[in-house]
Amino acid sequence: MDLAPLLKPDQGQPATPLQLVDKKGFETWLKAQPAPARRAAEAQGFKGEGFQLAILPGPGRDEWSAALGVADVDDLSPWCLAKAAESLPEGSYRVAGRGPGPAVLGWLLGQYRFDRYRKDAKGAGPRLLLTDEPARIAETVLIAESTFLVRDLVNTPAGDLGPAELEAAAEALAEECGARVSVTAGQALADNYPMVAAVGAAAAPGREPRLIELEHGDRRHPKIAIVGKGVCFDSGGLDLKPASGMRLMKKDMGGAAHALALARLVIKSRLPVRLHLLIPAVENAVSGAAFRPGDILRSRKGLSVEIGNTDAEGRLILGDALARAGEAEPELIVDFATLTGAARVALGPDLPALFANDDRLAADLLAAAAAVADPLWRMPLWAGYDEMLASDIADIGNMAEAPFAGAVTAALFLQKFVPPGTPWAHLDTFAWRPAAKPGRPKGGDALGLRAAWDMLGKRYAG
Repeated sequence: MDLAPLLKPDQGQPATPLQLVDKKGFETWLKAQPAPARRAAEAQGFKGEGFQLAILPGPGRDEWSAALGVADVDDLSPWCLAKAAESLPEGSYRVAGRGPGPAVLGWLLGQYRFDRYRKDAKGAGPRLLLTDEPARIAETVLIAESTFLVRDLVNTPAGDLGPAELEAAAEALAEECGARVSVTAGQALADNYPMVAAVGAAAAPGREPRLIELEHGDRRHPKIAIVGKGVCFDSGGLDLKPASGMRLMKKDMGGAAHALALARLVIKSRLPVRLHLLIPAVENAVSGAAFRPGDILRSRKGLSVEIGNTDAEGRLILGDALARAGEAEPELIVDFATLTGAARVALGPDLPALFANDDRLAADLLAAAAAVADPLWRMPLWAGYDEMLASDIADIGNMAEAPFAGAVTAALFLQKFVPPGTPWAHLDTFAWRPAAKPGRPKGGDALGLRAAWDMLGKRYAG
């Protein structure tokens, strides 16, 4: 979907007015309306409550406007216009008496549709919004496009999106932006990234594991690394998940989708950094070649890892990728992963868990999350729980035996593969909306992407 035509500079062209109303100003607004509009609002039960919408008649036969309920007309969120963008008919619109501000993003995101598999894909026509801030159009469109990329990748079933398709997505980005892609697979993967190779060893032909790397930027610029967990389907391996736990495992590559989208934002915005994107891409399948509980795996870093559970595989492939990222001596590493159910138990589906080994980086991410309404919640890298990962026969175990602090121990495992002194942030994100909200349909979604992008922009835009 081409999003650029959905936002245009307001140059006085014809457009249907959108009147923004909140509860505190509702009575004053209602009294100011002509009698036909007042009766129409009352008949539709319009009270100025959030996400309410009422169609109001105008003086002419073809003249009409819409009243939209918002939480606060003086402090618009990105989602204020999202419901209208989903519901209004095709046409051009402008917010009456003011600019739409940050709500332009929700206007675009509210028009997302994933109809690849529908025989008769019939959505509403495009809704164009006029804005008084033309300088924001390009960035807003880019953020929306990158969010759509996450949604499309996560929504695609695993039968149509395996490691090869993730590689193709990275190649497409590289071709679009002039970046360089390299892929390690086969024996070279086993020799250099043994944990990635082991996790993906049971996959069928054509779905073999690989490490995908994309590099872009001027060597004189500061180097940053973005890492994304690319488990294209997670059966749990020999520690097989129950059916209820396997149903959504097409989304277990959501970290890779976020990493690709963030890389796209960095490159297309021409952020003055040297980017290193790493995606370990695997399918955690079941066959005679599958790695086993009790196996000892070597890692790229040289640490030996005892496998306590084959369903704790995401941290294994990320460990090898983080070790590779650290070897290039970046000044910052950010990783995204749909890593633990424990994070969802603690924080629910909407709130990614943030772990960071650097207080300034954590503070910058939390400030960015608040600024762009893309929330994160910091969780502790509590060193006292390191002992939960102890192994009797290897350097480290891949999971704790006790069912406590699962998100924390997973992050502590990852930290062992990050070079000491390198600022690192780990976002344990769900990448999924179990229920629809305005501008955020049920299904795959970007959670933490905009916060990470805002942080990077403020650090490096100059």
